[in-house]
Amino acid sequence: MKSDTTTTVLNFVLLVLAICGVFFAISTFTRTRELRLIAPQAQADNNVLARMQVLANQVAEYNQKNPSPELTRILQSIQAKPATNPAK
Repeated sequence: MKSDTTTTVLNFVLLVLAICGVFFAISTFTRTRELRLIAPQAQADNNVLARMQVLANQVAEYNQKNPSPELTRILQSIQAKPATNPAK
């Protein structure tokens, strides 16, 4: 009798673990697919940001050689602000 109960419990545990394994496999598959779809767009966004930073640096250098109050005001308005921590 004792071995029938043990076998039943172990079979139930095996079933639960198998279901969890299938769930995690499907989850991994869908998340990997989503990442592969998003990665090229993220790279393109990073390229645009890098080009914008280069342009801003060139404008700042130009403004140092040929000062302009309008450019100074624009550069100050787009200057990076320190990140705030929303968890505080």
